[in-house]
Amino acid sequence: MNNQKNKGFIRNPFLIILLLATIITGYQFFNAGAQVATQEITYSELVTVLKDGNVKKVTYQPNSSIIEIKGEYKKPVEAKNEIASSIKLFQVSDTTKYEQFSTIILAADSTLSKLQDLAEEKNVTVKIIPESSNGIWLSILLNIVPFGIVIIIFMMMMNQGGGGARGAMNFGKNKAKALEQNHIKIRFSDVAGAEEEKQELVEVVEFLKDPKRFTKLGARIPAGVLLEGPPGTGKTLLAKAVAGEAAVPFFSISGSDFVEMFVGVGASRVRSLFEDAKKAAPAIIFIDEIDAVGRQRGVGMGGGNDEREQTLNQLLIEMDGFEGNEGIIVIAATNRSDVLDPALLRPGRFDRKVLVGRPDVKGREAILKVHARNKPLAEDVDLKLVAQQTPGFVGADLENVLNEAALVAARRNKKKIDASDIDEAEDRVIAGPSKKDRTISQKEREMVAYHEAGHTIVGLVLSNARVVHKVTIVPRGRAGGYMIALPKEDQMLLSKEDMKEQLAGLMGGRVAEEIIFNAQTTGASNDFEQATQMARAMVAEYGMSEKMGPMQYEGNHSMFGGYTTPKHISEQTAYELDNEVRQLLNDARDKAGEIIQANREAHKLIAEALLKYETLDSVQIKSIYETGKMPEISDDEDVHALSYEEVKEKIPD
Repeated sequence: MNNQKNKGFIRNPFLIILLLATIITGYQFFNAGAQVATQEITYSELVTVLKDGNVKKVTYQPNSSIIEIKGEYKKPVEAKNEIASSIKLFQVSDTTKYEQFSTIILAADSTLSKLQDLAEEKNVTVKIIPESSNGIWLSILLNIVPFGIVIIIFMMMMNQGGGGARGAMNFGKNKAKALEQNHIKIRFSDVAGAEEEKQELVEVVEFLKDPKRFTKLGARIPAGVLLEGPPGTGKTLLAKAVAGEAAVPFFSISGSDFVEMFVGVGASRVRSLFEDAKKAAPAIIFIDEIDAVGRQRGVGMGGGNDEREQTLNQLLIEMDGFEGNEGIIVIAATNRSDVLDPALLRPGRFDRKVLVGRPDVKGREAILKVHARNKPLAEDVDLKLVAQQTPGFVGADLENVLNEAALVAARRNKKKIDASDIDEAEDRVIAGPSKKDRTISQKEREMVAYHEAGHTIVGLVLSNARVVHKVTIVPRGRAGGYMIALPKEDQMLLSKEDMKEQLAGLMGGRVAEEIIFNAQTTGASNDFEQATQMARAMVAEYGMSEKMGPMQYEGNHSMFGGYTTPKHISEQTAYELDNEVRQLLNDARDKAGEIIQANREAHKLIAEALLKYETLDSVQIKSIYETGKMPEISDDEDVHALSYEEVKEKIPD
């Protein structure tokens, strides 16, 4: 959605030219009929007409060294029209009837006396008009005004784009969006789930409010603050909150806005940005996605980019060069801090780094409360329970869950958002919209049910770190079904045993297909993708292989345009790496096979329940696994995923 104000056609030079041409053409067209045709004749022709007595009156008007003579015929004279005869596009007459005439003669006494005698002889009225005093000014005006109009239109074309600095003469100006302090409504209370991060930024706010309190003690406030973390964690929101709390102007720009096709434009925009910020100091400059311009120099495929490096050099100088930037704090955001130039991260520039990570369960609950302020929630909605069921979600994901819940409730014609709407929204965010109308054969439906039941039974047995939350065979997105296992608590670290359990759980679907149907389908492709990545990380990154030892062979960070960082390993080492990964996956497959074989009855009951009810929650799954039957549900009752209130009642304390 474009929020820019409509500039109107007044700022468009092409429409102005078209409008002027239309006005002039229309004026000439409508006044053509009102003007009486005037014939241009020579002096000799004037004498002849006077002698013939076909002149009604004559008017003399001196004009410098010449005299302009105008007059009227007694009877219209028909003569050839030179203009009409030269235009052959239309069928027009070559002759025109003229009622007036005009000619120019030299201001000579003999000529005037001869004409005067002829006029008196033929009783022609003679009128003398004094010479115009503003003729020279009118001539100058008619010559200068068109030229001035052309210059004005050209300047408007050069400056097209206005404040956005997109004009041909403004490409060197910065494209930052400047927000005055009274326009920034975001405060720290609007940023949830980042309490430690806000504590790191409190000093910045205090310095901008009262810098003398720090300078008296000889303290140097950090010139730059680097916010790094995954996308959607609220880095931009934190920067706006700092500006809002400090009540200072806020200049926001993206790293990609500096670099253009013209060499030197980026450096010019950096200078322009800091000049504007100095005028408004104390102020905050926020550079989003700074890795677009701050990548390490001389590194990359094909060498460095001169324009980008010039821009980076200018940024380094402005942040900590010979001229200080008193009262200006630069806040930058990135999720690729590993590719930034070391000179940008040294003390004096971005000397304070704040990691904005994924929120924990308390942070997620606080974020949900912030985004639920303007949404009417039913009494059965427990945001704490929603936070527990959304591990790994960042602020943007949680906002999307509540927004999707509001959309679902609106489609269902509800006045408030209830628990079932949020449950559906979670599924939509995780796996996509449901496709209940998709036609699926009974055999394929059974295979999907036993496949998901295989994941479920392995997850139930290996429940050291994760608990099965939900399993469904309702198609969503590209998945024919899925099982959700949530961690018992937020984990910053995963042990080798935890990862082995997850590998076995991922293998449970394929193993169930082989045991029950003696078949292999494409439904396990995503399971294998996740399992292979996890097993490879265990061997090549985390040193969880006794054979390969505690050594990192591959990294998940990249500085070469998305390619993995090359490691100097031999072909033999690469071969052994692949063997270790394969061994981990085979062990996980065997473990899953043992669990399913030992729990064939429970596996069958879960699959049959999925075929009947399509979706099972954690309470229903646990009841089938422990008692062999579903909880007490009437056959006439509309089967649905239990609400949060129902789930809370059935979860043991």
